[in-house]
Amino acid sequence: QVQLVESGGGLVQPGGSLRLSCAASGFTFSSYAMSWYRQAPGKERELVARITGSGGSRNYVDSVKGRFTISRDNAKNTVYLQMNSLKPEDTAVYYCKREILGYWGQGIQVTVSS
Repeated sequence: QVQLVESGGGLVQPGGSLRLSCAASGFTFSSYAMSWYRQAPGKERELVARITGSGGSRNYVDSVKGRFTISRDNAKNTVYLQMNSLKPEDTAVYYCKREILGYWGQGIQVTVSS
């Protein structure tokens, strides 16, 4: 069965960095686009970044452009989200998603606070 397991979240000060990882299993990873979403308290879940199966195309929400980088290692069945220059408004639960058929990870908390 499809499984997506996020890791790497936590508490970081403003201006700091975190790298989220999402380990995938149960499907041919390189065949699927993958995405990171986030949901802050009281807000709707939003798409943060998306990467195609080959990694050749990436898209970002405007609020993270220049600060976040999505990447993938198809040999390790893992997608990453490198987050730099973090701001308090980046605080949210971050979710990994396989776009086709909408499989989600369990989510991981990222808190940006001094």
